[in-house]
Amino acid sequence: MTHTEHADHHHGPAKGLLRWVFTTNHKDIGTLYLWFSFIMFLFAGSLIMIVRAELFKPGEQLVNPEFFNQLTTLHGLIMVFGAVMPAFVGLANWLIPMMIGAPDMALPRLNNWSFWLLPIAFTILISTLVLEGSAPNFGWTFYAPLSTTFGPPSTDFFIFSVHIMGISSIMGAINVIATILNLRAPGMTLMKMPIFCWSWLITAFLLIAVMPVLAGAVTMVLTDRHFGTSFFDAGGGGDPVMFQHVFWFFGHPEVYIMILPAFGIISQILPTFTRKPLFGYASMVYAISSIAFLSFIVWAHHMFTTGMPVAAELFFMYATMLIAVPTGVKVFNWTATMFRGSLSFETPMLFALAFIFLFTMGGFSGLMLAMVPADFQYQDTYFVVAHFHYVLVPGAIFSIMAAVYYWLPKWTGHMYNETLAKTHFWLSFISVNMTFFPMHFLGLAGMPRRIPDYALQFTDFNQLVSISGFIFGASQFLFLFIVIKTIRGGQKATNKVWDDPHGLEWTLSSPPPYHSFATPPDVR
Repeated sequence: MTHTEHADHHHGPAKGLLRWVFTTNHKDIGTLYLWFSFIMFLFAGSLIMIVRAELFKPGEQLVNPEFFNQLTTLHGLIMVFGAVMPAFVGLANWLIPMMIGAPDMALPRLNNWSFWLLPIAFTILISTLVLEGSAPNFGWTFYAPLSTTFGPPSTDFFIFSVHIMGISSIMGAINVIATILNLRAPGMTLMKMPIFCWSWLITAFLLIAVMPVLAGAVTMVLTDRHFGTSFFDAGGGGDPVMFQHVFWFFGHPEVYIMILPAFGIISQILPTFTRKPLFGYASMVYAISSIAFLSFIVWAHHMFTTGMPVAAELFFMYATMLIAVPTGVKVFNWTATMFRGSLSFETPMLFALAFIFLFTMGGFSGLMLAMVPADFQYQDTYFVVAHFHYVLVPGAIFSIMAAVYYWLPKWTGHMYNETLAKTHFWLSFISVNMTFFPMHFLGLAGMPRRIPDYALQFTDFNQLVSISGFIFGASQFLFLFIVIKTIRGGQKATNKVWDDPHGLEWTLSSPPPYHSFATPPDVR
């Protein structure tokens, strides 16, 4: 029993609770991030279930258009800032110190503070649902003038919560950079680090570069609303299209902030279950760096229909297509890692394979959206919804689930139930495709997004999408059950879990190792 656990034993639950509040242990903080993100994932998912219930039939059934827009706004904001990003920060907290042989994160108390800002920020944001006046109703992109001239009173709560989230993200990023650059074990050069650490180092620099841009955007919205400025008001000499430029200069790198750590996770998992080292380590590092750089010069591909000059449209079209090159390098390297490997298909590997296949599919629909004349047709239809959900659900969220299954034996000292885990995978994989694939057809046929009603000919596909969405949502409770069951007990994880960090000595007859750590720390 550790010293802290001994104290908990004698001083009861209050002392145990205080330990979690004031902890500076990177494992505890990683756990807090992961649980918080899962709670937000279920909450944001429940909001969109109301939307899918409304869209089950044409006409107005359950909610009015105003509340419909509030649901989609909060769903997007909470999924991006409350579910995906905190989950990756939680994984960074748990894994980076162990992977580089560090005793903890470089700035432990800052680490604690950056976590506890998040529950505060999301309490403020979610409270707008019950406060007088309506919740934010302008989409997660909060375009002006919807958020300035016409925004509800709760817009100010939204702005405040976004500022707090941004502070949390910047502090977390500073911590990651300080840890990786200063606390690596002797002999671990940057090019010897596990690829997950590289993906997070680059992500952290992206966060520091773009979160202040978001802070600037919401501050300008605030001053336009209350202090007589006209940044985005054409009546006072401003320009609402400038808001989109400022927002997407943050928003596009943000998309890569949500996917680069996923690339790192997949690059850790594949070598284990193929019993081969990662193919092209250096090229993977350069590919991640290239993607990060290019993410800064493609922002206006979200704005092809705003009346940009043709030269600008051509530049952003070609720059967007260029991102496919380093992304393709990564996909081919993953494929080469698997080629002639001794593959086994445990749950983390299944999620990793699903990630590669479905993320690539999302990339192809992204290339379609990158073509200016085609984008004029796709803009603001369900085709766009299908595209970014293929990137973020089978992309970011599947990679997080892969990581949880992969490192859970390491974290808890217990093996999860493989049969239940595979059931969770297949339910998720089938339902996620049945939810988002038909949206491509709806979009190509012209169904607009963010509208609670639709023409009769779209009914069948919408019913399929809604039913599949409910199945996907329900299957996440199985995930919750598996995780809790593993934490509470189960088959004990033996030394096989962390012997042979690269999985090269294993044969198909024995279970695979479950990690890629530099040092084998003890299991608590």
